[in-house]
Amino acid sequence: MDFTLTEKILRDHLLDGSYEPGKEIGIRIDQTLTQDATGTMAYLQFESMGLSRIETELSVSYVDHNTVQVGFENADDHRYLQTIAERYGIHFSRPGNGICHQVHLERFGRPGRTLLGSDSHTPTCGGLGMIAIGAGGLDVAVAMGGGAYYLTCPRVIRVNLEGELPEWVTAKDVILKVLSELTTKGNVGCICEYVGEGVQSLTVPERATITNMGAETGVTTSLFPSDEQTQKFLAAQDRGGQWAPLAADDGAKYHRELDVDLSDLVPLMAAPHSPGNIVPVSDLAGTPVDQVMIGSCTNSSFADLMTVAEMVRGRRLPSSVSLGVAPGSRQVLMMIAENGSLADLIAFGARILESACGFCIGNSISPKTDSISIRTSNRNFKGRSGTASANVYLASPVAAAAAALRGEIVDPRDLEMEFPRVRMPDRFKVDDSMIIPPLPAADRAKVSIYRGPNIGVPPTNDPMPEDLCGKIAIKVEDYITTDHIMPAGSRLKYRSNVPKYSEFVFEPLDPEFSKRAAVRRDRGIANLIVAGVSYGQGSSREHAALCPMYLGVKAVMAKSMERIHAANLVNFGIIPFTFVSESDYDLLSRDDDLEIPGIRDALEGGAEVVEAFDRTAEKKVILKMVLSRRQREMVAAGGLLPYTVRKRG
Repeated sequence: MDFTLTEKILRDHLLDGSYEPGKEIGIRIDQTLTQDATGTMAYLQFESMGLSRIETELSVSYVDHNTVQVGFENADDHRYLQTIAERYGIHFSRPGNGICHQVHLERFGRPGRTLLGSDSHTPTCGGLGMIAIGAGGLDVAVAMGGGAYYLTCPRVIRVNLEGELPEWVTAKDVILKVLSELTTKGNVGCICEYVGEGVQSLTVPERATITNMGAETGVTTSLFPSDEQTQKFLAAQDRGGQWAPLAADDGAKYHRELDVDLSDLVPLMAAPHSPGNIVPVSDLAGTPVDQVMIGSCTNSSFADLMTVAEMVRGRRLPSSVSLGVAPGSRQVLMMIAENGSLADLIAFGARILESACGFCIGNSISPKTDSISIRTSNRNFKGRSGTASANVYLASPVAAAAAALRGEIVDPRDLEMEFPRVRMPDRFKVDDSMIIPPLPAADRAKVSIYRGPNIGVPPTNDPMPEDLCGKIAIKVEDYITTDHIMPAGSRLKYRSNVPKYSEFVFEPLDPEFSKRAAVRRDRGIANLIVAGVSYGQGSSREHAALCPMYLGVKAVMAKSMERIHAANLVNFGIIPFTFVSESDYDLLSRDDDLEIPGIRDALEGGAEVVEAFDRTAEKKVILKMVLSRRQREMVAAGGLLPYTVRKRG
């Protein structure tokens, strides 16, 4: 029987269930990664479950999101993370070592392995032939303790690449093309698998750009085969012995196929305010630009920054433009420093930023009011840059550099210069001195875990009541992201303090939501959320479920919901409903009293469809909850944490 590469890896890691697309399966996780914005809560939850050691092949804790230390909170959390790593046998990547996905690709990712990360762009390592999946921190905590990770057995989309990229067209344009075809919705439960002769021409960093931003389509992950390019990359990272050839069988069957001729592609951009709003750069030519930001986990590799340095060498930044460059890792920074390209960037007028997420998550270098910012990152949701009125365009490094050179959007093919051909190095500079390896097992128990005053005990939910009665606390529109639900940027420093962080739930949409919800919670009234299409897009940040749970939210009713957020809702005992008829969305209003009688019996009995009665509008709506038996037990128990503790004890 012929298998896709996806099926080969998942079958090799199957722990629970049978391989039937659309059904729930549990898989063994080989590696985990966390970052500081989500990792602190993941490790607090790990401790709450009473787990004593890490059971994975490898777990790495990265500090890359909240490296701006204004106040004590971030520094305290970083120390907590370091001592947790020492106590439990986890690698610790110190602040300044780089963005988790870039560093993991360089130093830890291995073909054929499974990787679970508490960050939605964990699929970056699919460029190495891994099944790399983003998830909530609680799921990662369970996996670190040796538990299975549960997901919908995927339907596999074959993306057939033909030809080779023309000059000035890059891997970023490939994924923007794929996004234009698949869009940002309707791909839940799928995996993109890249095949075809065009694959051979793409380096691992280029593949990683494609798999990284595949997260914006809503697929579970994306992956490439492990071939000669993979072998070359691992050898250059002094990890050649970790290579293994992996590919789909020739006769493998796919759920859907998409053909992309690389030779036909043109430079593309994602216009405001969605990664799926794809237009040719030529259509935007002449648009004045205020800011250009180059970096993020999507486009901050050695080749990306070398290309930019080649383009700007000997030139000067226009006075109307601000340029920031953030190398993706310390390795990249050291290499461009040693070969002189860093000096070229500085001479041009670039601000050299820390090797961290920074501008991508809006916690630094926000653009000015009503500005146009060209960024090489992966998301351009309204307000994500930290400036609500800014217009952010997503572009390749060459298109971003072209905009910096001209002070306006320009098709890079129209520049009067030769295309810079940057070759991959035979050897990358390997210096892991900022990755602290695990202590010997005998020394771990002696470690005292540091807990600053901002760190609290993870709150837990109560079991689901027999009947669910509550008020609609908020009604939101289509395409609400986790940044709308739980603001990032400067608010992220409260991530370890759920009562404080919960004060900002839905702040961009309704600044009074938290107070209103807390009053009802304290009166014993459940809070309910009504939402439109693709609710919960974006980050894997589980606080977008955890903080609403703390405020007494018991259910979300949406037209459709994204994978990671729906799983996070279940993890915290919140029912993710979808409308059987989307028109029922229009029947409900904020502050309506809603009742779902017999909800606990419906959960335990396996019912998929329930009736909800709007007592205020005197209407009835029909809701669907597509949950596995395990998920039903979790919701009934109040979430994954109490469910796991009960199972263990």
